[in-house]
Amino acid sequence: MTTMSSAVAGHLTPVRPTTASLMGGSHRALTLQFPPRPVPESWERCAESFEQVIDRLIPLTWSDSYKSREHRMRGVRRVLRWLETFDGQTWQERWLGSGSDALRRDWSDRVADQMSTQSGVGRRTVRNEIQCGSIFLAIADVYRPRLEWLATRWSPFLADAVAQRRDPDGFAALKEVAGELWGTPVWRKAAYQIALLVIGKGGSVREITVGDCLQLRHIEVNVLRQAPTSRTFFYTLLKELGNFPLDAPATLRAVTAYAGQSSTEELVDRYHVRCQPVRDMFVAYLNERRPALDYNTFEDLSRSLVARFWADLEHHHPGIDSLHLSPEIAAAWKERIRTKTIRRRTLDGQLAESTAPRLNPSSLMATVRAFYLDLATWAADEPTRWAQWVAPCPIKDSDVVFNKHHKRVKARADQRTRERMPTLPVVLRTAELRLRQAQERLAAFRDAPLGERFTVLGEAFTKPKRSHSGLEPTLALDVGGRRRYLVADENRAFWVWAAIEFFRHTGSRIEEMLETSHHSIVQYTLPTTGEVVPLLQIAPSKTDEERLLLVSPELADVLSTMVTRVRGADGAVPLVSAYDSGERVWNPPLPLLFQWSSAGQNRPVSAQTIRKGLGETLAASGLTDSAGNPLGYQPHDFRRIFVTDAILSGLPPHIAQVICGHKSISTTMGYKATYPTEAIEAHRAFIARRRAQRPSEEYRTPTSEEWDAFLGHFERRKLSVGICARAFGTACIHEHACVRCSLLRPDPAQRPRLIEIRDNLQARITEAEREGWLGEIEGLRVSLAGAQDKLAQMDAEVTRRGRAVSLGMPTFPQIADDSGLTLRTTQ
Repeated sequence: MTTMSSAVAGHLTPVRPTTASLMGGSHRALTLQFPPRPVPESWERCAESFEQVIDRLIPLTWSDSYKSREHRMRGVRRVLRWLETFDGQTWQERWLGSGSDALRRDWSDRVADQMSTQSGVGRRTVRNEIQCGSIFLAIADVYRPRLEWLATRWSPFLADAVAQRRDPDGFAALKEVAGELWGTPVWRKAAYQIALLVIGKGGSVREITVGDCLQLRHIEVNVLRQAPTSRTFFYTLLKELGNFPLDAPATLRAVTAYAGQSSTEELVDRYHVRCQPVRDMFVAYLNERRPALDYNTFEDLSRSLVARFWADLEHHHPGIDSLHLSPEIAAAWKERIRTKTIRRRTLDGQLAESTAPRLNPSSLMATVRAFYLDLATWAADEPTRWAQWVAPCPIKDSDVVFNKHHKRVKARADQRTRERMPTLPVVLRTAELRLRQAQERLAAFRDAPLGERFTVLGEAFTKPKRSHSGLEPTLALDVGGRRRYLVADENRAFWVWAAIEFFRHTGSRIEEMLETSHHSIVQYTLPTTGEVVPLLQIAPSKTDEERLLLVSPELADVLSTMVTRVRGADGAVPLVSAYDSGERVWNPPLPLLFQWSSAGQNRPVSAQTIRKGLGETLAASGLTDSAGNPLGYQPHDFRRIFVTDAILSGLPPHIAQVICGHKSISTTMGYKATYPTEAIEAHRAFIARRRAQRPSEEYRTPTSEEWDAFLGHFERRKLSVGICARAFGTACIHEHACVRCSLLRPDPAQRPRLIEIRDNLQARITEAEREGWLGEIEGLRVSLAGAQDKLAQMDAEVTRRGRAVSLGMPTFPQIADDSGLTLRTTQ
C-alpha cells in the first residue's frame, strides 16, 4: 500500500459520481422472494393451424353487431397472415420472432404501414383492424404477448371477454370479493389488470402469483409512468381471494418506490468507491457492525464512513488507497466537513449549489474515530483480516468535544419550546375551527344533488355530475373553476386535530402515534378499590421500550372519536399494513387508529399527511415567531412542550422519564425548557437572605380578621352568570365589568341570563348607532364580544361532555405482574 502525503501535483480533480438511488429496493427484494411465472414455450392452442384458429374464433364473438364481428375477424386474418411471414412452428414462436413485444406502443403503426403498402387498403383502416384482431388472438390464447406490450394496449371489451371466455368462475369469485365496488370504475380497472395477467401468463385467476402482480406494477410504474400509489386494488382483490401465501406483502401500494432494506454491498456501492480493496474492507467492517444496529443507524453509519469520509477523500485525492492519512490530507478533510453543500432548484429550473455550516461536524469525526479504533481492536483478535488496515487515527481528542454543541442544541430547543408553548391553545382552537368548517363543507357537498351549485360558509361550489371512480364524488369546483377535494380536506383536518390532541396528551413520538392500534387501548384494575382505569399502550420505537400511559378524560374523548370514525360496517376496526420508514419493512396488518379509506382500500395515515396538515393549520392561525416570520411546528415540538408543562406542573422528573420512555433522566431534563438551575437556586438563596434580614413581624401568623377576609374572598366570587377566578388580594381590573373579563368562569345553568345580556347589548348598540352616540359604541362592542365568548365557552363545555362514546376496548389475555396486579382488556 502507498501513503498519500499530498494531492497529486497537476492532477485535475475528477467530477464526483452521482450517488446511486436505493429506491425500488423493496420491489427488487420481493421479486427475488416471489419470482413471476415464466411463459411456456408452447401449448395446445398456439400450435393450431391458420384454419383451426379461424374456425375456433368465429363462434367466440360477444357482439351482436355483424359489422363488429367482420371487422374483428378481418383483423385476425391480417395478423395471422403477417405472423406467417416469420419463422417458427407455433404462433408463439412467430410472435416472438417478429419482435412485436419490443415495439410496444409503436406496434400498430409499424405493422399498419407495412400492410397498407402491400394491400393498398387505407392505413387507418388496417390499423384499427389489427389492433382489434391482435387483442382478440391474445384473448383466445393463440399467443401470449409480454406484459410490457399488453400494458400499452387498451380495449373496452378485454376484461369482459376474458371473464366470459377464459375464467368465468374466477371472475365470479372476484365479484363476490369486490362487494359494493363491483361495476365501478375502480373495479373495472382492477379487472382489466387481472385480465392482462391471465392473457400474458396463461392459466386462471387463481393461478396468478405475487410475482406476476409485482411484474405488472413494475411495468406500469416504469413504462407507463403511473403513480406508485395508484392502481393496486387488483392485488387486494387477489389477496382476499386467497391466492397468495401468508408471507405475501399486505399491499403493493408504493412498493415500487420504497427502498426496503438494502444489502451492505448495495449501500457501499452506491457511492462508487474506486479502490476495490478499500471497498471490500468497508463491506466487511459494516457487516460486523450490522447485527447490533437498527437499519436507520446502520445506513447512516455507511453514509458517514463511505460517502462523507472515503468517497470525499477519493474525490479530492485521486488514487488514494490507504487509511494512513498525512496531516495535510486529514486537516483538509476536517475543514471540508465543517460545511455542507445545499442544492436547490431556482425559479428558472437550474440547479444552484450553496454551502452552509454543518451543525455537528464532531459527530462525523467521532464516527470516523470509532472506525479507526475498531480496526485496531479487531486486529488484535484477527490480525490476518484487519491488521493491514490499522493506521494512526487522524481524529484527535480535541476534535470530538461535544459540550459546546450540546449547549447550543439545548439553547435552540429551549428557545423553540418557550416560543411555541404559549401558542399551543391557539393552534388547538385553529385546528378545531378548521375541522368544524371542513365538516360543514363536506356535509353541504354530500347533501347537494349531482351537477348542482351550493353555498356553504360564504363559498360557492359546484358538485360534479359524475365521478371517475364510480363512487360518490370527492371534489367540487369553486367559482374560479379550481378543484377542491372536500373529502380529502375533511380527512386531513380531522387527523391533524386528532394528532395535535394525541401529542399534547401523551407526549409521544410521531411514529409511536401512527402505530397506535385498537389493541393499544387496554384497561387496568386497581387492586385496592377494584376501579377500572383505561391505559394506552405505546409500542416500542426509538428506545425499544414499551410503556403504558394513563388515559385522561380529554384523551379518552379523542380516542373514542377516532375509533368511531374508523370502524367498519361490522363494528370492527379494519386491519391495515403500514410501512415502517425507520426499519424499511412492512408491519403486519393491525387495527390502526390512524387510517382512512380511499378507493375501496383502507390506508394508514402517513407522517407526511400529518406534517402537511399541521403546516396548513399554522398558516391559518396567523402565528409568527419573534422575527415576524410564520411560526412553524414539528411533531417533536409537542413532545418537548408536554415534558416542560408536566414538570413545571409538579410531575417528578423520574415519572416524566417513564412516561416519555427515555433511558436516561438527563434526556428528559434536556426536554424541559426552563431557566437554568443555577439561576433558580441563586434566586431562592437571595429570597432566604432577604427574609432573614427583614423584621420577623412580616412573617407572623395571620389574625382572625385576616383569615376571615381570605375566606370571604371565595364567597364573594359568586356572580350572576358564573364565578370570578381572580386571585386573592387582587383588584378587579375591569371595574366589575364581568362579561368582559377573561377570569369569569361562566355557569352553563345561567345561559338564559347571559343570552338576555347579549341581546340587550345588541339592542343598545343599535340604539347608539341610531342616535349617533359614537362614544358608547366601542365599549358596548367590547362587552358584546365578551358575552359571545362566554356563550361559546358554555357551548364547548356542553359539547365536550355530551361527546362521550364507548371505546369498546379490546381484551388481551390476563397479565399479572410481580405484585399481583391484573391487566385486562376487551376484544
